[in-house]
Amino acid sequence: MSQFAINLIFVGASFALYIGIAIWARAGSTRDFYVAGGGVHPVMNGMATAADWMSAASFISMAGLIAAGGYANSTFLMGWTGGYVLLAMLLAPYLRKFGKFTVPDFIGDRFYSSGARLVAVACLIIASVTYVIGQMTGAGVAFSRFLEVDSSTGLMIAAVVVFLYAVLGGMKGITYTQVAQYVVLIIAYTIPAVFISLQLTGNPIPALGLFSEHTESGMPLLAKLDMVVRDLGFTDYTADVSNKLNMVLFTLSLMIGTAGLPHVIIRFFTVPKVADARWSAGWALVFIALLYLTAPAVASMARLNLLNTIYPAGPTADAIQYDERPNWIQTWEQTGLIKFEDKNGDGRIQMYKESPAFAATAESRGWKGNELTVNNDILVLANPEIANLPGWVIGLIAAGGLAAALSTAAGLLLAISSAVSHDLIKGSINPQISEKNELLAARISMAVAIVVATYLGMNPPGFAAQVVALAFGIAAASIFPALMMGIFSKRINNKGVICGMLAGLISTLVYIFLYLGWFFIPGTNSMSNTPDNWILGISPLSFGAIGAVINFAVAFAVSAVTEEPPESIQELVESVRYPRGAGTAVDH
Repeated sequence: MSQFAINLIFVGASFALYIGIAIWARAGSTRDFYVAGGGVHPVMNGMATAADWMSAASFISMAGLIAAGGYANSTFLMGWTGGYVLLAMLLAPYLRKFGKFTVPDFIGDRFYSSGARLVAVACLIIASVTYVIGQMTGAGVAFSRFLEVDSSTGLMIAAVVVFLYAVLGGMKGITYTQVAQYVVLIIAYTIPAVFISLQLTGNPIPALGLFSEHTESGMPLLAKLDMVVRDLGFTDYTADVSNKLNMVLFTLSLMIGTAGLPHVIIRFFTVPKVADARWSAGWALVFIALLYLTAPAVASMARLNLLNTIYPAGPTADAIQYDERPNWIQTWEQTGLIKFEDKNGDGRIQMYKESPAFAATAESRGWKGNELTVNNDILVLANPEIANLPGWVIGLIAAGGLAAALSTAAGLLLAISSAVSHDLIKGSINPQISEKNELLAARISMAVAIVVATYLGMNPPGFAAQVVALAFGIAAASIFPALMMGIFSKRINNKGVICGMLAGLISTLVYIFLYLGWFFIPGTNSMSNTPDNWILGISPLSFGAIGAVINFAVAFAVSAVTEEPPESIQELVESVRYPRGAGTAVDH
C-alpha cells in the first residue's frame, strides 16, 4: 500500500470520527453551544482542555523552533507551561465562581460598563484571530504533505472540516471531539518519539534519551549535537542566550498571554462545580505534560537526524549529492517547504550557518552559501520519514498534527463566535434577542471567522509558533491585566480598566507595527525588523509583557484619580476571591 493511501486512511478515519461525534453531540441550545450544557466530567474536560491548549504551535512548531534554536527557543516551552499553571491557579477558579462564561461578560459585569465589555470584545477578537491564523497555517502545512496537495488547498480542506464539526456542534460537539483529538495527537506524538529515541540512544523514554549516550558515537546526545552544529557554523545547541532581558520578557509574555486567552478559560465553565474546575485544571496539566516533556527530545533528535542525513560521514566531510537525496526531501520539496539552490554548482547539498565567523571555513570547503532551506514547521511531521519509520507511523503523525491544529482552531473560533453573538449582539446591540436567533448569530459569526482565518492562513505573517506568540503578546497586554485586576483589586473602576486595556493594546500593536516589517507589506521586511533597531533589544514578540505593565500602571493611575467602584461591586469582588459555591454559569 502506498504512503499516500496510508495517510488517507488515518486522516480520513480521524475526520469521520470528529464529524460523527459532532453530529451525536450537536448543540440544541445556547448553553450547549457556549458551555456544553455545563455537565462535562472533570477528566474528560481536562483531556479536552489539553487538546485545546496543545495547538499546531505545540505539536508542529514548538519542537521545530527548539530544533532550530536549541536552548534559546526553550522559552516557548517554559512560557506556555508556566502560563497554564498561572491560569489554573490564579484565574480559572475565580472566574468559574463569578459564573460568566465569556471574558467580555466578566469584564462588562465586574466593571459595570458596556464600554469595558466592547473593549474586551475587541481585544479578544484581535488576539483570537491572530492565534487562529497560526492554527490554520499549521493545518495547511500538514495537509500539503500528507495529502499531497499545495498548502492553500490543504487550508481549504481544514476549513471545511472545522466548519462541519464546530459550527454544528458548538462547545458540546467541540468538547467531545477534542477528547478524541487528544487521544490521537498524544499517541501520534509519542510513538515516533519512542522509536527515534530507541534508534539514537537505546532508551525508550524520549525525555531520558535526551540525556543518554548517542549509540553510534558513544558521546552524550546533546554533546554530539553541539559538536555537529558547531562544525557547521551554528551556535552550540545548548548555548546560553546573550539577551537575558528579552528572554525573560518573552517567557513572561507567553505566560501571562496564555492565562489571558479566552478559549481555554471558557473550558472551565463546562463542568458542574468550582471543585470540578480545579480538578479539570489538574488533569489537563497531567495530559499537557505528556507532550511537553517529550518535545525537547523530539526537537534535539530531529535536528541531529536532519544533519546526519545531509552529512552522513560527518559535518566536516562531503554532503550528499542532490540527485541522491532521500525520498522524504523529495516529497517535502513538492510542498515548497524545503527548497534547494545549488550555489556552487557541485551538485551537493550544503547546509550551514552563513556568518562572518564561519566565512573562512566555508570558503575553504568551496561553499558559496547555504543551499538548503527547511521550514521549521515540518520537522516534527517529517521526523518519522527522516528516521525511516514504518508507513503507519507517518500516517499516525499526519492525523496527530491535524488533530492538534483543528482542536485549538475550533476552540478559538468558538471564543470569537461567543464574543460576537453573546457579548456584542446580545450584550450591547440587541439584549432582547431570542435564544434561537442568538444561536443562529453564533453559528453565522463562527462561519465568518472561519472564512477570515482561512484567508489570513493563506498569507500568514510568519510560521505557526511565531504568529501564535504575537497573539499571546496581545492577550498579555490587554486581557490578562483586566482579569487580574477584576479579581484581586476592589479599587479598579470602569474608567481605569478601559484606559488600561486600550493603553496596553495600542502600545503593543504600535511596537509590533514599527518593528515587524510584514505588517506594512506582507512577505517583506523593513529596516526595523532587526534586533539592532529594537528598543533595548526587546523583540516585538516579547513586548506583551511591557504592554501588560503599561496596562496595570494606567488602570491604577486613572482609578486613583476617579471615583471608587460602587459598594455592590466591591462586595462582589470580595465574594469572588473566596470561591466556596458551585457558581453555575449563566447565559444572560
